[in-house]
Amino acid sequence: MWERTRERLNDDRHGFGLAAAELYPDVPRVADTTLLTRPGWVPDAPVPLADVHTRWEPLPKPPAVTAPTAGLPEGFNSYADAMAVLARPRVFEDRSSYRLLAVDDLTLTFGPAHYFDAVNVGEAAAHELAAAVPGLPVRTAIGDPTDLTRRPALIAITTLTVTTSGRYVLHWRDPAKVAHAGGLRHVMPVGVFQPLTGRAAELDPWFTMVREYSEELLGASEEYEDDFDQEAWPFHQRMTSALDDGSLRAYYLGLGADPLTLAVDLLTVVVFEDEAFDALFGGGRLVRENAEGHVRLTDLDGTVPEPMQPAGAAALRLAWRHRRALGIRAR
Repeated sequence: MWERTRERLNDDRHGFGLAAAELYPDVPRVADTTLLTRPGWVPDAPVPLADVHTRWEPLPKPPAVTAPTAGLPEGFNSYADAMAVLARPRVFEDRSSYRLLAVDDLTLTFGPAHYFDAVNVGEAAAHELAAAVPGLPVRTAIGDPTDLTRRPALIAITTLTVTTSGRYVLHWRDPAKVAHAGGLRHVMPVGVFQPLTGRAAELDPWFTMVREYSEELLGASEEYEDDFDQEAWPFHQRMTSALDDGSLRAYYLGLGADPLTLAVDLLTVVVFEDEAFDALFGGGRLVRENAEGHVRLTDLDGTVPEPMQPAGAAALRLAWRHRRALGIRAR
């Protein structure tokens, strides 16, 4: 039964996401999408990513809801345990991650967490909706999906990659390969905000974004040597040099919570001058398929290709709304 429900969830995440959004009629949305937000989470205009500040809280209070066990198959103590045995995606590791604790204008406070902390709550909440569990006890216990004290709120950095001429990178996420948003279209790169070596510099979202560009757009490995120094990595240096000289520009668009899994997305857009994009990803370097699904370039025209993950839809809508301020010449 658990496996059949998991299959049904993955087969129609878009439909279940729409149903989940209806459960929150009083929660604000981002740019008329189903992505849930709260006042202060979405700025009125794009903000240079460098103006977003992060701080570290090493010993935060635990969230109210952690690893519900109701509805799990016999012998399993968490949703991630059940997934690992009964429905394991290709990419599924319990890596160290950053948990969002507080949002104060452009200052984001984070604490320690692991990836499965979010899986154990978010996927359980999605699963009980797909199973039509009376009363939706996990979701009810969590309450307000934008209350960061109620659950482990791990951050995915959702980045819309777009050129000044209006081409953007579109991804279809293969449900056989990913634990989150399988079967949906998405912008890219997208990755969980995670440390790699524990260096303080990695609390800068740019570090995660650069690694995701290498992994998702170029198909590079997600495995790094223990002594890896990202600031000395030639790809990081090329990306950062392009950021410094203005041939690419990175902006923060806001925060939102997915109504189905309650995952929190930090929305960004990176606008490349066409020559800079082609220098980094042209000439056949942009993959057509990566470890999470299929990749292609398409035109930014104000539409959202469905079915689309809510954070991706929000990033597209906000970028279109602010296209002139972003310097995008949409076709």
